[in-house]
Amino acid sequence: MRLGYGTNGIGDVDPLDAIPILRDLGYRSLAITLDHHTLDPFSADLPMAVARWRRALAAAGMACVIETGGRHLLDPLHKHEPTLVTADSAARKRRTDFLCRAIDIAVELQASCVSLWSGVVRDSADEDSIWNRLAVSLGPVLDHSAARGIPLGFEPEPGMAVDTLARYGQLLDRLGSPDHLRLTVDIGHMECMGERPMADVLRPWADRVVNVHVDDMLCCRHEHLPLGRGDVDFPPILAALAAGGYTSGLHVELPRQAHRWIDTARESASFLQSLLFQESTV
Repeated sequence: MRLGYGTNGIGDVDPLDAIPILRDLGYRSLAITLDHHTLDPFSADLPMAVARWRRALAAAGMACVIETGGRHLLDPLHKHEPTLVTADSAARKRRTDFLCRAIDIAVELQASCVSLWSGVVRDSADEDSIWNRLAVSLGPVLDHSAARGIPLGFEPEPGMAVDTLARYGQLLDRLGSPDHLRLTVDIGHMECMGERPMADVLRPWADRVVNVHVDDMLCCRHEHLPLGRGDVDFPPILAALAAGGYTSGLHVELPRQAHRWIDTARESASFLQSLLFQESTV
């Protein structure tokens, strides 16, 4: 496994300028959140912007994944909206179209996956209606990802329609377990949702993981904390990932630490390198 960092945790500098700094700290993968001030998927000069990112990643020897959780990319007033479970079908299609665009960008950057989530249910729809919205909205995204050869990393997110690994399993069952609908695991989210023992809960799904977000959390509290400041027991979960064959990025996701991102990146690299060294010597 390699050290990775998320662009949503980089503040006060152009993320492109942060890439060589992260490389020098030992990071070898970047989780790129498509957003207005990072890589805007709706920019008029998108091809040139993608080319700049491709050159910067290549110069640093960095792999990447594409993240689609920009807070106000599609709606300046409502966080994360619209989503795959929004009540209005036309609004859901905007999310679907954006995700397909993200897949195209991932192809251009040779990203290993596109990460996505379900969204928050904001109306009184019943369970079957919610699952139907999600399945119908995901259909074109799944087709496009298969056609373009980019796996999707579906992330269970606290407060959303799919918030646990068990709910992810239900989604897979409803969709017929498409091979390219893989899994993004946020280690802190598992702690937040009380998915314990974390390694045991993850182990049945470990071979589906294509992306990992690393943060610390307290049980039942959705707040991304610096590594070592919460309740997460990291060694067993890293061992479960390794046993499942995961070799890609452990992407530090600490957006609330963006104002001190260099210190956070340095501290997180030290924390993770120590754990990975212990894992390699077991």
